[in-house]
Amino acid sequence: MNKDTKIDIPIMADVAAKGEQVEYLYWVGCAGAFDLRYQKVARSFAKILNHLELRYAVLGTEESCTGDAAKRAGNEMLFQMQAMQNIEILNGYNIKKIICTCPHCYNTLKNEYPDLGGHYEVINYTEFLDDQIKKGNLNLDKNPFENLSITYHDPCYLGRGNKIYDAPRNIVKAVYGEVKEMKRSKSSALCCGAGGAQMFKEAEKGDKEVFIERTEDVLEQKVDKVATACPFCMTMLTDGIKFKNKETEVENLDIAEIVSQALDL
Repeated sequence: MNKDTKIDIPIMADVAAKGEQVEYLYWVGCAGAFDLRYQKVARSFAKILNHLELRYAVLGTEESCTGDAAKRAGNEMLFQMQAMQNIEILNGYNIKKIICTCPHCYNTLKNEYPDLGGHYEVINYTEFLDDQIKKGNLNLDKNPFENLSITYHDPCYLGRGNKIYDAPRNIVKAVYGEVKEMKRSKSSALCCGAGGAQMFKEAEKGDKEVFIERTEDVLEQKVDKVATACPFCMTMLTDGIKFKNKETEVENLDIAEIVSQALDL
């Protein structure tokens, strides 16, 4: 496939209109829909799903925010309004399995929607991709990447929030051979500075912003790449690398982009 061609992504309403059902709903998330940088990640993951020839679809314009930011900011009423609207749509399509590329969407759909009647098998894309690699469904070409070094930043809502540490590392190792661990990693990893709705407010008084501190952890490893698995982390670490004037030396890649590149999609 030409990398610049339009990607054919099934829309749930169109699938349902044909009387068909999908195995997976890909929950794109606000960042995947609206953030120019993370749209590239969503495209990469969609390419992988197409490569696997899976029965999947996205909600398209019917997808709304999960309500994560509203809940973290303390607006429980808005969260429940958003959640119940989404649950009505998901149940209307009889959705059983949801794959998320955003840990915030994943955490909210998996751990908070059941209290409001939204019961689904919610899958994080790193575990999904790790499983597909182990099954031999994704044959990754690691030759172009074997001389490059990489570290991995644990997103809070993926790591400490849901104990997903191994899957993203397994994927990075499958392509790059090894992961250079930062001094603060896994359960001791430092937040990128955007979680808990901090992404949407001004910085508080202090000597240094969190994303700068975390970027320094990355640069300390003297690597060519840093892998992330969250749109908030992608934004904060990319900004940190630019702040340090290291964007020509260190590239921030999402896990989905790493797999897509190794498949030459």
